[in-house]
Amino acid sequence: MASKTTTVLIALGVIVLLVIGGIGWYIGQRNSLIALDESVNGAWSEVDNQLQRRSDLIPNLVSTVRGFASQEQQVFSDIANARARLAGAQTVSETAESYQQMESALSRLLVVVEAYPELRSNQNFLRLQDELAGTENRVAVARQRYNNAVQTYNSRIRMFPASMFAGSLGMNAREYFEVDEGARAVPEVNFN
Repeated sequence: MASKTTTVLIALGVIVLLVIGGIGWYIGQRNSLIALDESVNGAWSEVDNQLQRRSDLIPNLVSTVRGFASQEQQVFSDIANARARLAGAQTVSETAESYQQMESALSRLLVVVEAYPELRSNQNFLRLQDELAGTENRVAVARQRYNNAVQTYNSRIRMFPASMFAGSLGMNAREYFEVDEGARAVPEVNFN
């Protein structure tokens, strides 16, 4: 009789340990997914931060160029529109599209600069251009870190065992910050 009671207690103990172990494993998996999700959010925040820094530099650059090339109103208007659109972007894809428009507008602005040699030697312009180049590098690094965080997160939620419950936790694949192939083309600028 004592032997039977001991066996039942051992069996119950094993079951309790398995349940506790399973709950611990689930909590560990869930916490790991949450940490990855927060890593993606943090990386996106840095992209957003660098895009804002870049956006804040642009009015100074435009003002400096406007002083030399006031007749280039279309370029200035395009930059203002692209900047406003970037500031209002809500999703990763909207931000990427707005980023491409801003890149295109800035490329046209830099083509305008080529027509004004006195502007290219202006100290304010050179300083702003250097700051903008540095910010572009920061944006590129932030984009890379964000995309790496998204890749890690997306891989994790698709792999077993996390894939079993990631969807039920509301953890779906995140978007990469990608530039369209069309944005890689050199913009055509015509002053005629």
